[in-house]
Amino acid sequence: MTRLNGKRILVTGGAGFIGSHLVELLLRTYPDVEVITLDKLTYAGTLDNLTAVMDDPRHRFVQGDVTRRADVEAVLEGVQWVFHLAAETHVDRSLYDPGRFLETDVWGTFEVLEAARRHGVEGFVHVSTDEVYGSVDEGWAHEAAPLEPSSPYSASKAAADRLAHAYAVTFGLPVLIVRPCNAYGPRQFPEKLIPFFIVRALRDQPLPLYGDGQNVRDWLYVEDLCQAIRVVAERGQFGTVYNVGARNLLPNIEVARRILAVLGKPESLIQRVPDRPGHDRRYAMDWDRLRRLGWWPTTDFDQGLRKTVEWYRAHPERWHALESDEASRHFYEQHYGPRLG
Repeated sequence: MTRLNGKRILVTGGAGFIGSHLVELLLRTYPDVEVITLDKLTYAGTLDNLTAVMDDPRHRFVQGDVTRRADVEAVLEGVQWVFHLAAETHVDRSLYDPGRFLETDVWGTFEVLEAARRHGVEGFVHVSTDEVYGSVDEGWAHEAAPLEPSSPYSASKAAADRLAHAYAVTFGLPVLIVRPCNAYGPRQFPEKLIPFFIVRALRDQPLPLYGDGQNVRDWLYVEDLCQAIRVVAERGQFGTVYNVGARNLLPNIEVARRILAVLGKPESLIQRVPDRPGHDRRYAMDWDRLRRLGWWPTTDFDQGLRKTVEWYRAHPERWHALESDEASRHFYEQHYGPRLG
């Protein structure tokens, strides 16, 4: 008997990129679970992401806002496990609208933690980010490393991360904290680097690259990340943080080149633009603690990138997502001109 078998599970942000893949994985792995998806359906969350599970009798979708106590309370009845993924996640957005990040990422996390405490859940998985460590210029950040967030986004996630930890220490809430590296894959909202570059390259438009392009990120395919989250829930020690890495550390310019290579496009599409404020140089984590639980990524970066490119090629409706979203259009027109993609 596993921790999740036969449970009623809540996934906040479950209509988003990572959340929808996690909902699918839980329903696919555990035939007797019930999964409730709570999502506000903002720009990055769409019911299209849940097409594969909307007719599954074990799944129920509820539109709601994690910052509203009544919305959270309405879905917690009988829930035994919470996977909290609802958050504002894009650094660029946080530079011009930081208040929105504090509201969703910090206050929203507080409301979900409070509701989970009132209902006495068996487990609470909080999905954080490697960005809470700030730039790691050398070596690897361990789970006990200081948190030094650089952007309003990463600061809001660090606050939520530590709030979840406080609920574990003070109230005994069975919390597990996951800090993943950069995820990529099908269904990601095309403001993030990989899908943004893919959709622009498909239209033969310039790929705007910040600064010298040498900012390094670790890239993890979304299905591998969801498996890591599941393994932490099943085997992790409550009150503990688990880094999730892939050892696919690549500078952004190399990611751009590989996307262009997959699509057969010229590297002349790469366009240098001024660096953004507070742009972390390098993210790198040690994830031996998770490895000891038996998890290891199975998708090679180039294999995952090809699968991702093919998904966006097959779903041109996602090419228009940035143009149809006012906040994204405002930011990208300021930086890259009137046509987004």
